[in-house]
Amino acid sequence: MRKMLAAVSRVLAGAAQKPASRVLVASRNFANDATFEIKKCDLHRLEEGPPVTTVLTREDGLKYYRMMQTVRRMELKADQLYKQKIIRGFCHLCDGQEACCVGLEAGINPTDHLITAYRAHGFTFTRGLSVREILAELTGRRGGCAKGKGGSMHMYAKNFYGGNGIVGAQVPLGAGIALACKYNGKDEVCLTLYGDGAANQGQIFEAYNMAALWKLPCIFICENNRYGMGTSVERAAASTDYYKRGDFIPGLRVDGMDILCVREATRFAAAYCRSGKGPILMELQTYRYHGHSMSDPGVSYRTREEIQEVRSKSDPIMLLKDRMVNSNLASVEELKEIDVEVRKEIEDAAQFATADPEPPLEELGYHIYSSDPPFEVRGANQWIKFKSVS
Repeated sequence: MRKMLAAVSRVLAGAAQKPASRVLVASRNFANDATFEIKKCDLHRLEEGPPVTTVLTREDGLKYYRMMQTVRRMELKADQLYKQKIIRGFCHLCDGQEACCVGLEAGINPTDHLITAYRAHGFTFTRGLSVREILAELTGRRGGCAKGKGGSMHMYAKNFYGGNGIVGAQVPLGAGIALACKYNGKDEVCLTLYGDGAANQGQIFEAYNMAALWKLPCIFICENNRYGMGTSVERAAASTDYYKRGDFIPGLRVDGMDILCVREATRFAAAYCRSGKGPILMELQTYRYHGHSMSDPGVSYRTREEIQEVRSKSDPIMLLKDRMVNSNLASVEELKEIDVEVRKEIEDAAQFATADPEPPLEELGYHIYSSDPPFEVRGANQWIKFKSVS
């Protein structure tokens, strides 16, 4: 009898030590998956487009939620560090656009390639780098993904080519990466991203032409967040149908605030490219909550009411959360636990990014090439020399 009472006591004590929410989540029976209707894409030169229904598994839903929440919290932390003057220089935040970076990654393979412009933090994370490496790069520390020498606009990872500071210049590079995929005979595609502000660049149309001529496996993706710096798309472009801009290249216009819509459109576009049909163009209709960069308050060319309306009706994290809770894929308590874990991860990363040392001056010339023998680099004048080590 005493042994039995002791066993019961231990079980009750163990339950008492666990948070009530964890016990509740563990005891609840969730659905394994659910089917959702998604917005139909507008099509250009296509007979049919992505499906209008999709299945979301509980596992994928929790993964997408955690990733989007991490990108959101990471960007808000970057905003805080910038205002404390710990991050300096250019800094372009992507909060509001999380469904784009997470949804695109969900629709391709890790072996596929991606290149983007300077609003790159979210893509750097979804391509596999940690928050610690990203925040440390923003603060210019040795533990950063580019050893503290790239900053906000120049982050890199495996099969991720930045982070590029020159408006539109990454698009011909993306076409070149797609050319390499085809030349090497690999079943890979390259996602080449640019914004609505860069969409009027001449080099983009040159890249379209070459990609179509050579049938390159390139997905050209315009992230249309409605404002190029401080200019609305209506004031900057004679045609705001960016998905039709390829003319002879087929196109899709996608709800960029819905991660499931982005995922299915990406899968469709990737399959199109892998089949040997050549390039395809995607326009993601999205929205940024911050200004263009940290020097832009973001409310001189749009109203606070407009921003608040998007937050309340179209926020990508809120949309996914509501779907999952209403379909019994997750509970509010479980998602709150993820929020707490994400905030702790961001805080730990921020502490690392402020405590890690800066790279020493003698490493200024390092990593110019990836696998070359050491050589000397001239400094600001001919008498200053730096050693370059791969």
